[in-house]
Parts: sequence; C-alpha cells; structure tokens
Amino acid sequence: MYPIHEVDVLILLAVTIASKRRPAELLEVVAAVDLLQVAVPSETRLVEAFHRLSVHGLIREVEGGYTLTPDAQKVMSGRVPKKADTVERMQVIRERLGDYIPGGGNVPVVVTPQQACAAILAQRAAAQAGGKNLLMPKPKVEEDDKRRPWPHRGPGGGRRRPG
Repeated sequence: MYPIHEVDVLILLAVTIASKRRPAELLEVVAAVDLLQVAVPSETRLVEAFHRLSVHGLIREVEGGYTLTPDAQKVMSGRVPKKADTVERMQVIRERLGDYIPGGGNVPVVVTPQQACAAILAQRAAAQAGGKNLLMPKPKVEEDDKRRPWPHRGPGGGRRRPG
C-alpha cells in the first residue's frame, strides 16, 4: 500500500478499538481517535482515509458500521510492546502496512463530508459536556500492599484439629 498516510494508520487503530464486539459507527471511530489522545483529523481527511482504506481492502461497511477486513486483522494482530504509546503503535502498524499488498475488486466505503462533520461535532459536544467517553478504559484498581495470603487466618481464626 503506497503511500501510507498518517491518518490511515490512525483510522485503522481507531476502528480496531471501536469494533471489538460489533461494527463501529462513525461516531465511535471518532471517539476512539479521541481516546488515543490524537487530534481528530478534518472531515476531508477522514473521508479520504475511509475511501483509501476500503479500496485497499482494509475496512468494510457491515450493518451500518465499520469493521476491519480479515487482511487488516492480520496486519493489526502482530505483537506490539505492551508499554508502547500511541505514536510507537502507529509506527509499528505503518511498517506492517508497508509490507501489505492490496487485492483488487474491493467495494469502496462511502462516508460523506456531512457524516464526518456530524460525527466530529457530536464527539466534541460529548467531550465538552463532561460525559464519559463510551470507549474510555476502566480505571485500574490499586492493589492493597497489605494483602493477606489465602486462606485468611487471623488470631484464633485458623482451622482447629479435632482432638
């Protein structure tokens, strides 16, 4: 796939995050971009990226939402360091896309500038309203340093032997 645009890599990563259980709506893809703490691309760049990725056989439209194709899942499924930040992940994906050879006969996804603009504005409004991002990861539970080993035995609380 040549040339590989930064927005293409970002959209692939966002679709991967947003479409884990079901095809993701455009608003969910934009929310995933926001979750990655990257500036949301303009409507024009978003529309072009969806078109380019679908023509190259990486994204498809299913049931009114967007999901990765099997080829894109192969590209995205490789190992990425666990502690890698978004920029490092995008660099790894960009390298894998360099090795990807697109097939022909793919149906282009049609995302209009109006749909992209509406999704971006809805995400901005949701972010300013202070509501939770539905794609926001759950906070990690802090482990208690004073955890007792199992079974919990306190004074006089242990098992007694019959006798």
